[in-house]
Amino acid sequence: MIDHGLEPPTLIERGRIHRFPGKDKGPGNRAGWCLFFEDGQGGCFGDWSAGFTSTWLNTSWKDASTKRSRRALMRQIAAAKTRLAGVQAQEHAKAAERALTVWNAADPAPPDYPYLADKMIRPSFVRWYEGVLVLPVMNLDGQLTSLQTIDPAGNKRLLAGGRKQGCVIPVSMPCANHPRGEPMRAVNCAYCAYSAYRRAEEKDGHFGHCAYSANCAYRSLKIFICEGWATGCTLAEDNPESVTLAAIDAGNLKAVALGVRRRSPKATIIIAGDDDRLTPGNPGATKAHEAAIAADARVTLPRWPDDAPLTLTDFNDLHQWFWR
Repeated sequence: MIDHGLEPPTLIERGRIHRFPGKDKGPGNRAGWCLFFEDGQGGCFGDWSAGFTSTWLNTSWKDASTKRSRRALMRQIAAAKTRLAGVQAQEHAKAAERALTVWNAADPAPPDYPYLADKMIRPSFVRWYEGVLVLPVMNLDGQLTSLQTIDPAGNKRLLAGGRKQGCVIPVSMPCANHPRGEPMRAVNCAYCAYSAYRRAEEKDGHFGHCAYSANCAYRSLKIFICEGWATGCTLAEDNPESVTLAAIDAGNLKAVALGVRRRSPKATIIIAGDDDRLTPGNPGATKAHEAAIAADARVTLPRWPDDAPLTLTDFNDLHQWFWR
């Protein structure tokens, strides 16, 4: 587990699911998990925030094991995965309920909120609750799964226990019942996600049909997938007739791209990656290319002028620098 960047508890009780912070997460995070089998011959572990799962086997037992004992171990692994899936599903359901409660209680975001001013973006459909911006996180079926909050300093947090993998923050969606060529950021369209947010109370958190769904006439349009919401806002301003979705972070790009491709086989999908030039391995660009290869998509990265600082990483950074 340590080799995978996880820090499990010192004492691990057999047969019990232990929870601890995921990789690079704070002390209050519980995305990391492990389960040591009752017989002590193996176990499972993983990181829900990264979508990672693995198994561990006792080396001496593995060398001396029989086919029967190996089959028994496989049954233990299958049972453990089923048990863990149930735990995760319960957490996801509770988080979705909390997300809907907060979303319905939140007010429209003030346009002078410091983060919006710093990023030079409009509040669009996002909301404001107890001093922070509130952004909806939804799955590709249009259901609210979690929330992302952003404080005035730009610090971002996801709702504890909420589902993130394969989910998005929708940024812009052309209105499915308006003619192509008429760009819409609709708030009154019966099929548009923006108006569906207002009806969340009536639909138990289901946001209705999205512009990238199989039921939408726009399923062959251009779809941008980026990391952060602010980056998505910049892309949406420049591409008003396209769908723009924020995958939250680089590690979620592939899951989102694959989900969008399954729903929109004819769409032109463009992964708008971050260019983490000062970070070893450039994870933003690397993950963007991995997602594009997996989903038969294109990749675009910011084109930096010669005098652009190396600290700039995404399309919103470029937008701010250019206009300032």
